[in-house]
Amino acid sequence: MGSVSSMTSGKATTLLDRTFDEGVALTVEARNYIAYHEQADRREFDLPHCLQVGYQHTRVSARLIQSMTWLLAMKALLAGEISPEQFASPQYALAECEECDNPSGAEIEDLPQGLRSLLERSLALYSRIQRLDAMVRTKLEAGEVPNFGMIQGIKIIESGENAAQ
Repeated sequence: MGSVSSMTSGKATTLLDRTFDEGVALTVEARNYIAYHEQADRREFDLPHCLQVGYQHTRVSARLIQSMTWLLAMKALLAGEISPEQFASPQYALAECEECDNPSGAEIEDLPQGLRSLLERSLALYSRIQRLDAMVRTKLEAGEVPNFGMIQGIKIIESGENAAQ
């Protein structure tokens, strides 16, 4: 069946495309935020606070790097650029990282609001990628290639076999 037109955008959109676009936008936002605010934070805060802010910047960056790497690998898999066996290898797995999984940070009131927002949204994206990764790896273990699609606004993952019907 492939991807079905989105009811809202008028163009074919898949769960993977929308997640990828969200990841790119969040990555650009984080890069711009960190580049602009890092210098201002150094002038405004004492060393311990600057270290805390820098640590949280690093957590946002790590989540986004992991998420975007996974999304690019998934796009490569679906485009036939890498094999299911390659994708299933540890090279393309999300790294098990306590700093990425840990939801703390956004509740720290001493952190700038923009950074707290980036912490929340990067965690939400990373957590979604973790769930997708688990589903995809289950399908690959069953010998199926995932196909990301959208039917009437309901996000799905279908097997390659079912997508052809």
